[in-house]
Amino acid sequence: MDRSANLDTEELKVQVFKPRDWKFSLLCGWKEALLCPMTREQYILATQQNSLPRTEHPQFYPVGIYGWRKRCLYFFVLLLLVTMIVNLAMTIWILKVMNFTVDGMGNLRVTKKGIRLEGISEFLLPLYVKEIHSRKDSPLVLQSDRNVTVNARNHMGQLTGQLTVGADAVEAQCKRFEVRASDSGRVLFSADEDEIVIGADRLKVTGTEGAVFGHSVETPHIRAEPSQDLKLESPTRSLVMEAPRGVQVNAAAGDLKATCRKELHLQSTEGEIFLNADTIRLGNLPVGSFSSSSSFSSSSSSLTQLFSSSPDYL
Repeated sequence: MDRSANLDTEELKVQVFKPRDWKFSLLCGWKEALLCPMTREQYILATQQNSLPRTEHPQFYPVGIYGWRKRCLYFFVLLLLVTMIVNLAMTIWILKVMNFTVDGMGNLRVTKKGIRLEGISEFLLPLYVKEIHSRKDSPLVLQSDRNVTVNARNHMGQLTGQLTVGADAVEAQCKRFEVRASDSGRVLFSADEDEIVIGADRLKVTGTEGAVFGHSVETPHIRAEPSQDLKLESPTRSLVMEAPRGVQVNAAAGDLKATCRKELHLQSTEGEIFLNADTIRLGNLPVGSFSSSSSFSSSSSSLTQLFSSSPDYL
């Protein structure tokens, strides 16, 4: 009797470890089946007295996805696989076209000092940078089909300066415009609302019409080029030179000529007119006829006395 009970127990054990969880049984081992959570309850039921009639052929119910659900699942898996392949192909194509590298993209290189561009680069939108430098062996060229505009703004975003290079003109809009020397940093040209300052050693005007000034010109010295003539001319109006402490015209190695069409006036309101030369000539004087009248003789004698009494004037 005991032997038959043991046989029944062994058969139940075989039935316990023969179900669909045979992989788990192999992992746990035959002797360690009591410790496995999936077979512990079945083992306890098998060791108890079996009062229920045993079935000769146990029923198995298949578990899974069948029918249209299975086909839909396969379709979604296939669609996901195709999408992944297309995304991978597009990513590889973009990397190849844009020339992505470890350092950057295309002609753009990211370095420790900033961003470096090689070749020609086009910017379709505004560019905000702190400094722009070219390579040591090449110049920096800014090119545009219409114009090139450089704007400077303050911390509030207000426009403080603007430089526009167009097809017709170069315009600068700022409070003060300065041009400095590259070596010494001296101001060569500056302009603001009040005045224009030219700090060069010499101002040279090479135009055929010369320099035209709409208002007065104040200068301590006007000098012509070496071996060249200095000409001050007013074609339609008068030429006036004024100085509170005197006007001096000096020709060190040449003649001084004053020519006019009508009258030449030499006038001194408080002083005298001083002519100092070895010879003083008065040409084209009218010659009068001799007369014996007393009035003419008295006037001629006074005129002779005027030139003869002061020999220092001659």
